[in-house]
Amino acid sequence: MAHQNELARTAKIIDRGASAMLSSFLTLTGDAAVCFDATGTILLANEQALRMLAPAGNFSVQEELVGADVRQLLPPATASDPQAPFSVAELSVPTNGTAARLVRTSSNGTPYTLVVRCERVSAPFEAYLLVAHPEGTESASMVEHERLVAELSRANRRLSGTLDIVLGTLDSPDVSTLFERVLEKLRETMDATGTMVYLAEADGYHLRGASASMSGQKVPRFLPRGDALVSSVTRSEKALRLRVLPLRSDELRKGRVRRREVLNEETRETYEVRSSRLAPFASLMVVPVRFGGQVIAVIEVGWRTIRAIPRDDADLLDAVTRYLAVQLVGAFSALRTRRRDELATSANNVRDVLVADPFAEQTRLTVLAMVEEDLGCLCAPLDGPSSIEGHEIVHLPVTHEEMALPAELMGFEDGVTALLPESPLGTWLREHGEPSLGAFVSAGTPDGMHLRFLALRHSDEEPLDDLELGYLRQVADTVSAVSSGNSGRKRDHRISQALQRGMRSELQKVRGITAQGIYSSATEAAFVGGDFYDLIRLPNRRACVIMGDVSGKGVEAASVSAAVRTALGAYSWEGLAPAHMVELLNDFLLGFSRVETFATMFVGIVDLARGSMAYCSAGHPPALMLRADSGELEWLGEQSGVVGAFHDMRYHDGHIALGEGDVLLLYTDGTTEARARDGRFFGEEGLRDAALQEMEKGYDGLLDRLLGVVDDFTGNSLDDDVAMVALRFDEVGKK
Repeated sequence: MAHQNELARTAKIIDRGASAMLSSFLTLTGDAAVCFDATGTILLANEQALRMLAPAGNFSVQEELVGADVRQLLPPATASDPQAPFSVAELSVPTNGTAARLVRTSSNGTPYTLVVRCERVSAPFEAYLLVAHPEGTESASMVEHERLVAELSRANRRLSGTLDIVLGTLDSPDVSTLFERVLEKLRETMDATGTMVYLAEADGYHLRGASASMSGQKVPRFLPRGDALVSSVTRSEKALRLRVLPLRSDELRKGRVRRREVLNEETRETYEVRSSRLAPFASLMVVPVRFGGQVIAVIEVGWRTIRAIPRDDADLLDAVTRYLAVQLVGAFSALRTRRRDELATSANNVRDVLVADPFAEQTRLTVLAMVEEDLGCLCAPLDGPSSIEGHEIVHLPVTHEEMALPAELMGFEDGVTALLPESPLGTWLREHGEPSLGAFVSAGTPDGMHLRFLALRHSDEEPLDDLELGYLRQVADTVSAVSSGNSGRKRDHRISQALQRGMRSELQKVRGITAQGIYSSATEAAFVGGDFYDLIRLPNRRACVIMGDVSGKGVEAASVSAAVRTALGAYSWEGLAPAHMVELLNDFLLGFSRVETFATMFVGIVDLARGSMAYCSAGHPPALMLRADSGELEWLGEQSGVVGAFHDMRYHDGHIALGEGDVLLLYTDGTTEARARDGRFFGEEGLRDAALQEMEKGYDGLLDRLLGVVDDFTGNSLDDDVAMVALRFDEVGKK
């Protein structure tokens, strides 16, 4: 609100075209410049004013001057109460444009003289513009020296901040710490008011982090892909330098302003943006973060007051984001995994409540309360048909009214259906003062438990993403399963057992390769998960080795895993390169599952006759090659992105020579992410050391021994499934 008031006061002085010119002038001129109103409140000020006029230590950054009392820069001519109402007549300089002199002290304690002029601005109300410059060569030199020192300090701060970001985020294992560290360091480095990061989802960009300075501020949580500004950012290859244009007087008279104009400082293009999608910034930089040709995130850095943003700052932000792209891909996957796990746990809690007493009215209320807490939404329960033919009763969560819902607004099938504000039902809800964004959920059987409700958010909030819709589907599926009795659960168990047998099949025998495979479930029930592996014998002394990990657990993950293995087996017989196989699989996965599923995998084509292997590691932990001739270990470092997360991903092949007796070791991340009871990870170094140690005991039983090392490390308590495959190449180079 304070920010809008400042813009409003500025807009009263001059129109927005003149305001833009004044802002640029304040930044570009070498003089100190300050604009203040009749109450003594500073409306605009430049960095030169901070250096020349502000007493040392009173202000740390330029934007702190805005909103301050001008008497802190220009003490009254005579002693007066600083809390008393401001009077222009008390200032130590005239306000009729006559030159006056002020003595100030530099940072090293040397005094210098400023020539100051202050004059009233012609405007609908009283406002003043003050300018100051050093008098004489000596004072000018001193001020110039101060300016150069400030510029050098600023450059050092930018360089130091950039190095801190790079060094402080290398291999950061904690996603929350990574975001907090990067956003805070970016804010400090850029002297900004705040920073935010938005991660890409199918429907747009969702807020996933903000600097601590944005706490309590109204920050948009979602930026849709169709937004004009978002579209411009995602098309751009570099950071955009933007300024929110001040409101015109006719816009101010309208009261609440729903849209604002944003100016691109470089192209002079303007974008019309909904006010609810703008953070409380007057100037900002927005930069796309690209990985594999896709925009995976958008970072926003902003300032509360209008300022000119140097091109160098935009270039620095571009450089930082190019480095962060790789880190953010990992963070993106980790955040999704963590959120998926949180919602899976919540869905299991809902299941426990439903199973305990499925037909009690209190159970339904408890489930709705749990959904509200888990998704941060409001639930509107629907009752069966009312006495009014063709209507249902909806219990509205904001107005707390019970209303008959017109039948023509429904027509949804059982299950979960996304609800948009512009839909007929969304429009009806909005007209009745209710949130209109979310989903319709209907599950159960007519003769058993039946649960129908709307999960709602306000239209300017973050829409339900695919994971949250997946959570609602799990809740709906659980309601239907409980209502139908145990038959659904028994059927799922039979399916999972069949899939388990198919996934855990023996590795095919390939002449010239001795293969081992092992799988250890993280659950006692050994319920099927998403880890899989395979070895396929191909003509001409070739073979295809596959190791993968599909996100999630249960029947969904198992069915996707089985389909992936089948597809890769077919691709391998077509003689395709590994990267091409994975690229085809990416398109296949994006259309396979009703709940978005992604996978990491290693696909290798072994050519024993040539003594070589081509491979594609798609987001998968790096494979190990144990060399027989030297006893050394090599990491297979060529990496590509995950499979099934983004369209048009590009994958790359790596190549490695094979020697007689060399051993290839593949594993899923459940191995390296296994935790000791004190929280330590087994890690890649732990696996490397264990592999070197156990290979000295011979190849036979290698994987059993490695799994034993992992079990000892974790105290036989795995957090995730572990799968490992070892291939020894016994006949290399023979026809």
